[in-house]
Amino acid sequence: MRRFIPISLFLSILFVCQTKGQEFIAENRGANSQQRTIYLLPNVYPAVVINGDTVACMSLHDFIKYSPLRFNSTREQAQYARLIRDVKITLPYAKQIARIITETYEYMETLPDDKARQKHLNQMEKYLMDAYTPKMKKLTRSQGQLLMKLVDRETNSSSYHIIDAYMGSAKAFLYNAFANMFGNSLKKRYDPYNEDRMTERVCVLVEQGLF
Repeated sequence: MRRFIPISLFLSILFVCQTKGQEFIAENRGANSQQRTIYLLPNVYPAVVINGDTVACMSLHDFIKYSPLRFNSTREQAQYARLIRDVKITLPYAKQIARIITETYEYMETLPDDKARQKHLNQMEKYLMDAYTPKMKKLTRSQGQLLMKLVDRETNSSSYHIIDAYMGSAKAFLYNAFANMFGNSLKKRYDPYNEDRMTERVCVLVEQGLF
């Protein structure tokens, strides 16, 4: 895989311009303001008129441009196609799990004591088992391994650490031992710069809607 070319510098310049435009709006909202709305399909952007020029104010998302891949064989091309398929299947699950973890943590912070927190964790564990076990059974072994790494990508924590933090060391050890029986490890970390650099490329392109 060739090195990707981030254009964060270009986006930073645009962000500064956007900020200046927003400041102009804030300072010119009086009765004499020339603020208008222009229509740039398919979206509608607010705009202001500065010295006769209409300036649109819009938010731009981060964008990463990768160099085209060159495959040495049809086997490599097929492996890349399978990786795209597997990421498209597992990445939504990883994002859902990350969202649930965040919401669970925030909610637990509002509970009065450890007993209430443990009760909520037990309820969440049952919910997750009921909701996700049928879906997880449909994943292949390689997809299951990929899912654990993508959970790490979304949470910056290994699956083992998450289970240890929320359910205790005993369950973390038990689940990891069970995973080891199938050649997996809950302690495996996501490495987007080396081992998982191709996976990171696919994840970014999927998130950008290019796959």
